[in-house]
Amino acid sequence: MHHKLSTFLKNTYGEKIYRLSLTSGCSCPNRDGSIIMPNGERSFHGCTFCSEGGSGDFAVPVTGIGVRQLNEQFERAKDKVRQKTDANKFIAYFQSFTNTYGDVDRLKELYSAVIKREDVVALSIGTRPDCIGRDVLDMLKELNQIKPVWVELGLQTIHEKTAISINRGYELKVFEDAYKRLKGAGIVVIVHVILGLFGETKEDMLETVRYLSGLTPVLDGIKLQNLQLLKGTQLYRQYLEMSEAERPSFMDMEEYTDLVAECIALLPEETVIHRMTGDGPRKLLVEPLWSLDKKRVLNTLTRKCKGILE
Repeated sequence: MHHKLSTFLKNTYGEKIYRLSLTSGCSCPNRDGSIIMPNGERSFHGCTFCSEGGSGDFAVPVTGIGVRQLNEQFERAKDKVRQKTDANKFIAYFQSFTNTYGDVDRLKELYSAVIKREDVVALSIGTRPDCIGRDVLDMLKELNQIKPVWVELGLQTIHEKTAISINRGYELKVFEDAYKRLKGAGIVVIVHVILGLFGETKEDMLETVRYLSGLTPVLDGIKLQNLQLLKGTQLYRQYLEMSEAERPSFMDMEEYTDLVAECIALLPEETVIHRMTGDGPRKLLVEPLWSLDKKRVLNTLTRKCKGILE
């Protein structure tokens, strides 16, 4: 039986754990010109699907990048979630942009402060596999001695043609190297996969999941989500430039939920399912609009995953 994140956390900690979306103040090498695209030009727009908020649109707005400001941010985020949950323990989740990119001493100070909080059980850091240098790995290993550190890598797909089309900015071998080094250091690794990327067939998507299911050591966690077309992204601009006949169609809810159930069945039972659907900001989402009804989507997924997921 596969485990959802909520089940895994309840089994591990014996109580409800809630994830707080925070901001570290990092940028991204795919936005500041550090990455050279295949055409020889520098990349300033990030991955084509990424929003202006660096895919962290639900994070509490940041007013600074020091320890004091981070603690204030944490408390605001905690107050916000306590309006809908009675959780007393939290995962500090740094989601926006690339959270191992920048001054490692500054990041170590920030992450050390938050991981030492009594109400934090784990630190989760969203980043890119090309931003896991030796100094970063040393920092993560040191933090992992205090409490569990999770590193979330945005892979999205194993297919190089798609990776180029979404301007991912690194090859699969870079992911493979980072994965091996992180696992060798005892770090929990969670991988993000986007289902429905333009140009990919169902078999392409299943190939990505099969590849992840065969990783050694076994993958700790996965986030599956549908491609979301958000206003302000490079992908949206590309979409608008297409003719009606050229525009790819998005999966409907039944098609998507069937695919997710098939993906989960391919994965090892040790791989925790951290996410099964995306929930982009209502004001930005263009397609697919059915994803806004998250309760309906999750109920459908629960029904279709009966017997393989708890």
